[in-house]
Formats: sequence, structure tokens, C-alpha cells
Amino acid sequence: MSTCTTLSSELSEPLAATAATAPTWLLVEQSGPWGAKALTESHLETGVGRALDAAAAGTGVRVALIRRPGRHADATPGARHEVVVAHTAPGRSWVRRLSVADPAELLALDFAALGAGDHAGCGSDHVGGPIALVCTNGRRDRCCALLGRPLAAELASAGHSEVWEVTHLGGHRFSPTMLVLPYGYAYGRLSATGAKEVLAATAAGHTVPEFSRGRSCWDRPGQAAEHAVRELTGETDAEALTLRQAADGEGWSVEVEHADGRSWRVRVAQGVSEPARPESCGKAPATPSRMDVVAVEPR
Repeated sequence: MSTCTTLSSELSEPLAATAATAPTWLLVEQSGPWGAKALTESHLETGVGRALDAAAAGTGVRVALIRRPGRHADATPGARHEVVVAHTAPGRSWVRRLSVADPAELLALDFAALGAGDHAGCGSDHVGGPIALVCTNGRRDRCCALLGRPLAAELASAGHSEVWEVTHLGGHRFSPTMLVLPYGYAYGRLSATGAKEVLAATAAGHTVPEFSRGRSCWDRPGQAAEHAVRELTGETDAEALTLRQAADGEGWSVEVEHADGRSWRVRVAQGVSEPARPESCGKAPATPSRMDVVAVEPR
């Protein structure tokens, strides 16, 4: 039986504009096994996981669990939980670090402020290179485990970056998937070579459009518009482009501005990917939505 990743690749489903939308990420270390709904199906106390999910709702903060690559044994009693908080808006991206004895302490954070990009009072600045987050949660989709875990292990052993396994990045059918901080670009269908190229580019302040699913701070129409301009211009500087998005009839009009003063109006419409295919292993075939770029007009 074909996997969801095999079918998506065979059908040439576009990677662009498929990243999860999240201006800010709150990543909480939790060792041990994860269930499909990891915040409430892991060794994190269920009530705390439910409360974190509720606190983040509608704020622009996405909560996920992380763990080091390798065996998934529980932490030793009394071990602290590392926490990474990252905001991914262009020109205002940051990564903060803290550790807590009990993840319930995180409920005291101002989630609305974090979602808006204000990290006042939240940990200390991250020191070091890019942070790689590889989706490995096989309880959500077997492809994430079969393809993601070996990739995370390879990257960790190579020592190219700080590497974590993460519970969910969306888009199982694009496995192995990886989110890279500080810029918040998601990537898919990565080989070990491709992932190392992405990490090297990120360290130099660039993105790799070939594998990019989009920057998580933007909604999917904005992701599509940004990708179209990068393809048109060959621009890879991660912070070079900003955008403004507005509804336009049955689609969207997105103004994309370059730091050098150039700008474009990109018209985006929603389509569907055909023929039907499962969006995740075990699910019934469906026609997932996609963002189609209708026009790119210099301004």
C-alpha cells in the first residue's frame, strides 16, 4: 500500500503555501512517548496540556512538544523542561530560551503579547545557530516516524545545528518535514543532504525555496505570494520580503515589498489538488486545498 508521502510526491503536489500558520511558537520539552494529540496524550500532565492549548487559542501562539532525537525514555525524576519561544515575523524574529521545573509555570506567560511579538520578561536570548525541528510523531502519521526520525538522528549526529523532534508541523504527506528557527520557514520532502543545505542557508540568513513550504508567520495566500516572488527574482535572503494581504473577490491580493524598494501585487486563488489522495496515512482520499498564484504584477 502506498503511503501518503509517496502519493503526494507521485502526483507532484506543490510544497509551497502548505506551512502551518503560527507567528509565534512555544516549544516545550517533554520526553517519553507522544500520542496523536500530544498535549493531552503524553507524559505531560493532561490538565496542563489542556490549559496550555486553551491559553494559546486565538493569540497567534502555537504550542508543541519537543524532545531530543534518539530513544524516547522518560527523563530522570526532577529534571527540568527546556522551553523555546520564537516569533517569526520578518525583521522582528527572535528566539528566547528558558527552563521550568513544571510546565504549568508557562501558564503565567502573556500569550497575547507573545503572539504579537513582545517577549518582555520571557527567558533570555537564544545564543547559537539555527534550531531545527523535525516532525517525528508516528502516532499522528507513520510517515513522520519512518522518515522524520532518521532525519533528526542524522542531523543531530552531524552536529550542524541544534536539533529537536517535534510533535506536529502539519502536512504529513510532505514528510520528512522540518521547521527552522529563527525565521520560521517550514520545509518538506527533505533528504539529509537537503536538510543540511537548509540549515547552512539559515545560518547565513537565507532560505531555500526549492524545499520551502512557507514562512509560518503568514497565512497560506501570503506564503504563496512570497514564494512566487522568490521564484521570479531568485531572492533567497530570509528577511528581504514583507507583505500585506487582503481579500479580493473570491481570492486574495497580496502586496509583496522588497527591502530594496521593489514591490509586486500577487493575486492568489484557492484551488484543489486532484485526483483525490489521503492527506494522511489511514484517512480517506480527499482533494486538499491549495493556493494558486494567478498573477504577479510589478508595482
